[in-house]
Amino acid sequence: MSGKVFPSSFLWGGATAANQCEGAYDVDGRGLSSVDTIPAGHDRMKVARGEMEMLECKPGYYYPSHEAIDMYHHYKEDIALFAEMGFKCYRLSIAWTRILPNGDDDTPNEAGLAFYESVFKECRKYGIEPLVTIDHFDTPIALIKKYGGWRDRRMIDAFLKYCRVIFNRYKDLVKYWITFNEINMLLHMSYMGAGIVFAEGEDKERTKYTAAHHELLASAEAVRLAHEIMPGAKIGCMLAAGQFYPYSCNPEDIHDGLEKDRDNYFFIDIQARGEYPVWALKRLERAGISDIITEADTETLKAGTVDYVAFSYYCSRCTTADPEIFAKHQRPGNAVFRAVENPYLKHTEWGWQIDPLGLRITLNTLYDRYNKPLFVVENGLGAADTVEPDGKIHDAYRIEYLRSHLLAVRDAITEDGIPVMGFTAWGCIDLVSASSGEMRKRYGLIYVDKDDSGQGSLKRVRKDSFAWYKEVIESDGASLDE
Repeated sequence: MSGKVFPSSFLWGGATAANQCEGAYDVDGRGLSSVDTIPAGHDRMKVARGEMEMLECKPGYYYPSHEAIDMYHHYKEDIALFAEMGFKCYRLSIAWTRILPNGDDDTPNEAGLAFYESVFKECRKYGIEPLVTIDHFDTPIALIKKYGGWRDRRMIDAFLKYCRVIFNRYKDLVKYWITFNEINMLLHMSYMGAGIVFAEGEDKERTKYTAAHHELLASAEAVRLAHEIMPGAKIGCMLAAGQFYPYSCNPEDIHDGLEKDRDNYFFIDIQARGEYPVWALKRLERAGISDIITEADTETLKAGTVDYVAFSYYCSRCTTADPEIFAKHQRPGNAVFRAVENPYLKHTEWGWQIDPLGLRITLNTLYDRYNKPLFVVENGLGAADTVEPDGKIHDAYRIEYLRSHLLAVRDAITEDGIPVMGFTAWGCIDLVSASSGEMRKRYGLIYVDKDDSGQGSLKRVRKDSFAWYKEVIESDGASLDE
């Protein structure tokens, strides 16, 4: 062992999202949400991007979120398994429509409130800190029909009504909060991220950045409200992170990488610093929407800066300004971030390139940029696991992926001095993939018997990575060197 260990205060744990694990989509008064109407299969990305309207569940489609892994009825069993691994933190999200079925109801749904109260108390029973995402790809269908999603400023008031309810109810149970999951995904999957379906001929850039402004205002107001209702709480923002490396040292490629990184940083620059950077103001000016920012908005953003910056990291990306090189070397796999093949990196079976050093680079870049504590709230490997005849799952590939990335986090802390609050492995239990809608693409340290067509017993089984992660947590990361 090297003797390098993580801080004793480090929040080890795992992460899930309500729409990918809870199921019970129409149980106990829950209303319909955007994620409930995104099907598996060939139309999934068209719906997620807002290119195809689907505001109801249609015959002939399979909607994997409807049952998912039915954590709604298995949460006590699942949290007990998390505790067995030694989790100090569990990141989860609240389903907005479980609390306010129509998104802006005057009377909240008590069954939904009671469910999450029970979940949080179950976590507390084992000494696990809940880390709660307020909005994880979750826009109430009723509000999409009423307002057109986040393109309408009135969404802010609806969101704050929801926040006020959950902050008051859970103020003694939850210390750590995140306003919006991967907020920058709004630019890439506008329906999934903001409940937006584009009309024919609509100015998409204007709509996206208008919706972005409204979410940023809602986030700032939520931070202010959280600090008012819960003075000791910590509330952060979150982005889908990963550097864009230039494909070459051609200045055109360097500039292309800079611009693509700015797409990612756009939201966090504002949430962490409290104001639009100059380049973003220029971008809004070019899009013809700089007029949407009022003087009052400017003050709101300044007053609502976050306490920490959380992010997901799965891979870095490589880019070029040369369309011919891009066409020749485009990397298959990630349907959201278009990138070219990085010849120095291996990739997963879903085509995502594996770059643990990129996580250390990302941590340094984010801290240099924001000077706020960081939290790695998603990192993991999607892979097709095999259940052996004896019922075991040997996932050495997942162990190696997580080990290499945790070593990068440790180096960022011990070598670079970066303040990292914690690490929550994504899909600590198998769940529905957000990008592909598959169960076959598994991230979990716990296997769930469920297939892509919705069949299976839902039995939970510990993978080899379960015991490995337990040892990592028990040793404060010292076992990573073994």
